Amino acid sequence: MPFAAFPVPAAFILLAAGLLACFQGYRLFRWLLAIYGFMGGAYLAAQFVEGMGPWASAGVMVGGGLVGALLLLLVYLAGVAVLGAGLGALAVSLFWTPQTGEAEVWVVVVACLIGAIAAVTLQRYVIIVGTSFGGAWTALVGALALGGHAEALAAASGDLWQLYPMAPADGQVPFAIGWVGLGLVAALVQLRGSSVSRRRRKDDD
Repeated sequence: MPFAAFPVPAAFILLAAGLLACFQGYRLFRWLLAIYGFMGGAYLAAQFVEGMGPWASAGVMVGGGLVGALLLLLVYLAGVAVLGAGLGALAVSLFWTPQTGEAEVWVVVVACLIGAIAAVTLQRYVIIVGTSFGGAWTALVGALALGGHAEALAAASGDLWQLYPMAPADGQVPFAIGWVGLGLVAALVQLRGSSVSRRRRKDDD
């Protein structure tokens, strides 16, 4: 049941959180960790509410969300590393598709490790890229779900494997182009904004 019973509210949350992550991800990274931690915790908690009443289910999901948000806020650096690991896994799915259709496990693990190390070393750029593309995907899913898009509704309900890059690009080329395009624009906006802020801080000093 999870989010399936609340597709429209979930779509609004995804759209709002995605737009924030897209264009303000670096400035609001700690807040975004809390938001995404809440969503992730609620999703995991929702796997255990089968058979409960609506109020009990909502309570369990909210409790799981609060725990998820608190955990990510407490492990900020780990959150950065997880973001980098996610980018590493995403890079494998985007740029290396073997004949079997799935990358070897060890390749994904190595990519995740490299991404995590790079994220901790180059936090600013990794946070900007990660929040830009993660936010773009989330915002597109929310917007399409509000428009009645079947795969997006499924993703908003917790089935993330219906959309690219978790699903093959076949038949989802417009979504993939929109996602990459919005992510690139958002990354450029964030990079420009962070550069301006850093110059202002130097001038003030």
